[in-house]
Amino acid sequence: MVGPLLRYVDADSATVWVQTNQRCQVTVICGDQSVTESTWSVHGRHFALIVLTGLTPGSALPYSLELDGEPTWPPELGESEMIRPQSVIRTLPEGASPGRRTRIAFGSCYRAGDLSPGVSKELGADSLVALSRFMMSIDASEWPDVLCLLGDQVYADNGPESLAEHLTREDDGQLHAVDFGQYAILYEEAWTQPDVQWLLSTVPTCMILDDHDLRDDWNTSSAWRHEAAQNPHWNRIVEGALSSYCVYQHLGNLSPAQLANDVVFNALRSTRDEADRDEFLRRFALDSDRHPEQARWSFERNFGLAHLVMVDTRCSRDLTETERRLLDREEWQWVRGQVLESDAPHILIGTSLPVLMLPGIHQLEGWNEAVCAGRWGPRWARTGERIRRALDLEHWGAFRASFLDMVALARDAARKPHPPQTFTWLSGDVHSSYIGAGKLDELPHSPMAITQLTMSPFRNPLPKAVRQAKKILGARTVATAFRWIAHRAKVDDTGLDWTIPHGPWFRNGVMTLDLTDDRALALIDHAVIAEDGSHRLHRTATVELRA
Repeated sequence: MVGPLLRYVDADSATVWVQTNQRCQVTVICGDQSVTESTWSVHGRHFALIVLTGLTPGSALPYSLELDGEPTWPPELGESEMIRPQSVIRTLPEGASPGRRTRIAFGSCYRAGDLSPGVSKELGADSLVALSRFMMSIDASEWPDVLCLLGDQVYADNGPESLAEHLTREDDGQLHAVDFGQYAILYEEAWTQPDVQWLLSTVPTCMILDDHDLRDDWNTSSAWRHEAAQNPHWNRIVEGALSSYCVYQHLGNLSPAQLANDVVFNALRSTRDEADRDEFLRRFALDSDRHPEQARWSFERNFGLAHLVMVDTRCSRDLTETERRLLDREEWQWVRGQVLESDAPHILIGTSLPVLMLPGIHQLEGWNEAVCAGRWGPRWARTGERIRRALDLEHWGAFRASFLDMVALARDAARKPHPPQTFTWLSGDVHSSYIGAGKLDELPHSPMAITQLTMSPFRNPLPKAVRQAKKILGARTVATAFRWIAHRAKVDDTGLDWTIPHGPWFRNGVMTLDLTDDRALALIDHAVIAEDGSHRLHRTATVELRA
């Protein structure tokens, strides 16, 4: 069994996701409620997403799981296995609650692997294991209210050698997932480690995709799309990538009301024949890739004190070289509406790709995009494309139109009659952690704190040489030089200035945003391996977010 994963939770409802070994009836027992759902199968695997409603607001409700009437979760423990707390559903308080706190943990980039010395030497301490064990040592009232997984939940283009017999080794020598079953194996590997399994059963999760969930550099440019389409297995890869993302990650992001109206979820539950479900999911994946407007992976969650808008920056792109956008216009208007119509004191935008990069990298990305668009002629355009892919220049600064849209959104939020106290981007991707603090040129004295919080990786550290290169690119002199080069390519300034006052750090870790009505703290924790071999969190810094 994979799971249970506690996914959506609000004041009076929750959803629980599970994968089983065979067709069965899944029952979730929570307090005086017992909800049973039949599994549905795709590509030989069986799933259920159970919806619970009518829960008591502001409560901690233990729950258990039965398959065909047999108790399955919590699992029976062997003699040497660790005893873990019972999984609970912690519903949100209803309405205003004086003194309330909201804790949002987040990060990205997780390579599954055991805790043996050999694997730990390669991948470092496992931050999710460390978070799980830290939670067991503190009172449940201090646990995160939600865990945001900001992309690269699996590495479909560089799988572990331990799964070699289940994956496809391609010409680059790496192990790749190329169909639903192979992507599924990666999720099963990542989510069945006992500490991680308990963590995901107890803390609700929000998930958004990044390239490695699908394929490295997914939708980096129109040239990349053209080359990828030459792969004879391309349609199969698209089908496997997006259909597995939908089943394993996306459906759990939706509220019960959204699930009730979701075409995909209802088709999977109501279609009687597995072959028909497979075909439906295959067509949906291909259509979503070819016509991004037909599927929205972005979503929002309201935590009372905080309104979180999770943004898909991979699949809704406009890759027209002269009109490149991380989000097409329709998707962006949806994001603007969610942010500007919210009256929450803390606005959070979850984006796998950071908005505020180290300044030198930001200037380099702006120059590169202009050159790739032909600003310095065809020869430089070809060279720029090679540089773009070699250096992974694909963040918000590499899509200048979208970056300027985001600056305008922050400015419009700051100009509201009652602006939010904080406007914060939560990001991952870059295999380093840091805090960026921004100021709008037009509103330098705005009381709204503009902050970039970046935490990556959960478990996948950078090589030492790459870490050193990033430190160099973060230097002020390098940023000044690249700004001069960008101006030579007619790349203007953006209307937003920022610094990186904290970081970058390059260790595996987890960051938590601790919110109250009038305060926002960023808690930066990095994972270490203690002398006894255990994986633990170490508090690196506590930073208050201020304008």
